[in-house]
Amino acid sequence: MQTSKKHSSSAGIHLYHQPVQDIDPYTHYQIFQSNSCQDIHDSGSQEGTSISFVPCKEQYFTLESSPAANGFIGCDSPSYASVSSNRSPFSPQASQSHSNHSDQHHSSDNTYGSPTSVHSSADNSYELKNKLRELEISLMGPDSDIVDSCHCCFKGASSPTSKYNWNQIAEMIPKLDLKEVLIRCAQAVSDDDIETAVGWMNNVLAKMVSVGGDPIQRLGAYMLEGLRARLESSGSLIYKALRCEQPTSKDLMSYMHILYQICPYWKFAYVSANAVIGEAMQNESRIHIIDFQIAQGTQWLLLIQALACRPGGPPFIRVTGVDDSQSFHARGGGLHLVGKRLSDYAKSCGVPFEFHSAAMCGSEVELENLVIQPGEALAVNFPFILHHMPDESVSTENHRDRLLRLVKSLSPKVVTIVEQESNTNTSPFFQRFVETFNYYTAMFESIDVALPRDDKQRISAEQHCVARDIVNMIACEGAERVERHELLGKWKSRFSMAGFAPCPLSTSVTAAVRNMLNEFNENYRLEHRDGALYLAWKNRPMCTSSAWRC
Repeated sequence: MQTSKKHSSSAGIHLYHQPVQDIDPYTHYQIFQSNSCQDIHDSGSQEGTSISFVPCKEQYFTLESSPAANGFIGCDSPSYASVSSNRSPFSPQASQSHSNHSDQHHSSDNTYGSPTSVHSSADNSYELKNKLRELEISLMGPDSDIVDSCHCCFKGASSPTSKYNWNQIAEMIPKLDLKEVLIRCAQAVSDDDIETAVGWMNNVLAKMVSVGGDPIQRLGAYMLEGLRARLESSGSLIYKALRCEQPTSKDLMSYMHILYQICPYWKFAYVSANAVIGEAMQNESRIHIIDFQIAQGTQWLLLIQALACRPGGPPFIRVTGVDDSQSFHARGGGLHLVGKRLSDYAKSCGVPFEFHSAAMCGSEVELENLVIQPGEALAVNFPFILHHMPDESVSTENHRDRLLRLVKSLSPKVVTIVEQESNTNTSPFFQRFVETFNYYTAMFESIDVALPRDDKQRISAEQHCVARDIVNMIACEGAERVERHELLGKWKSRFSMAGFAPCPLSTSVTAAVRNMLNEFNENYRLEHRDGALYLAWKNRPMCTSSAWRC
């Protein structure tokens, strides 16, 4: 799920965009069920109106170090969405020791400022294509479309004066813990110990990671490339280059759709927000929804369907969709496609409807772009998007808080926000690396239970919809780093400072999300606490949904 100024990344989560389909299979989740609407809703009867809605065998390889192949591959996350990205809780404390990297839930937001921006120093000869072709062919066949990569400049192994005997360590690889090795390497990068970092990368990590392995091996492949990019001070170059080498819109949409179907993160955002908005607007005759991540507009098909059978007739609905270049690419066209899709569907449901486009990044939105009209009850939706807005640690404009103040000035009836439950905004590099590892380990495990490890679609989906977020968080700094997640506690502070009050979530909202989760793996957990809904994988909170009012 992913936009900030001119940068895009996805997911999720990049679960950051929803796939373009006509009302997709998941539309049977109900926002409302009414006895008068059984011809539309068939998910059960209730009285009154309620709301429901491979492993690599013995051979290890990294994206860069496989036989006869070098480089990095990664692309956008869907608006996990873009899982872009789209998109949050393990928050390592200030200790920089590589031996102290245990997971820490519910830690308070750190007070560190953003690290010094890393400027790209790679020269123009830095090659970005054809480095992964042989790996790709061996793993995914000659028809694979993954072609972009980044060449790694590290040469050689250990020097005669190296403090490590890399040959001996390499012999121990089958007994080594991959997480520990990644942490040691990241610590060396953090300490500017280039020789040690390169030694771990070239002699050990390159032989332990695999895009076709178990969850930690797959994650390790992308984190290794993030470390390489950071050490070369080329994170910015890699990130921008990958933006230019995206798959076709049709293929990208296919990859996003895969993650959308096998992971509940985006559906969690849609169902919870729609349930809240539906309750808040149940007595309103004119409704205006501002969506700061409209993507394909799929979320509002569900709400239109629910409001179509409201007792007394449907309300007039106007949707303002904020767009970005990544969504444009994924759709294969502009916002007029979203407007037509929603308008046609509303007409088929007998719902008076109007669509307004705001084709710009969320950080560029001003009052005049929103076309507020008197007599309309306003709802504002922030699905996995606010963490892409630069805050006070990045820009004096502080668009993250500016947008909240702007929205408050509109006196909305309700504001919904869904965000990754992770702490990567202002954390120094090493803490951010550990947090990224912990968060995405859980995400890769949740993907792993849904598709076989040798599934080519899964490999493509992870590379095109998750890898970019990971590289961005590890390799980029300053304005170039657009993946800046914050914990729910920090979002609460921002909303409170902007003048909002929490909007309690009803039991019907929780029931709607639980109903949606029934078709996913039993290791997904839902908890209602602190005035919000937490979606977790096992014991790891992955994202939160909360609502706010003036």
